[in-house]
Amino acid sequence: QVQFVESGGGLVQPGGSLRLSCAVSRSISSIAAMGWYRQAPGKPRELVGAIMAGGNTNYADSVKGRFTISRDNAKNTVYLHMNSLKPEDTAVYYCKGRDSDPNIGFAPWGQGTQVTVSS
Repeated sequence: QVQFVESGGGLVQPGGSLRLSCAVSRSISSIAAMGWYRQAPGKPRELVGAIMAGGNTNYADSVKGRFTISRDNAKNTVYLHMNSLKPEDTAVYYCKGRDSDPNIGFAPWGQGTQVTVSS
């Protein structure tokens, strides 16, 4: 079963930056899309953005211009580069693949990585 392992979270001041990593237990080159999600306390999980197999990306309006997703197929790793962080970015961040392959589409969520933006 495919596993997604997130890392890189931490405590950062407003305006700061972080880079999150998502290590995937299989090749990601053929996965249709890799998405980053987040869940703040008391709120539903939301899509932050995604990167397609061909490299195209899309982002939620709330992070557009501040967050960037990249992928390293050789390392089976996807990154979320976060700049100009705001307190409202505080959440647990998750990654997950989106694909018609049920081994990917129905894979369990990882443990996530906590990002806290506070002075």
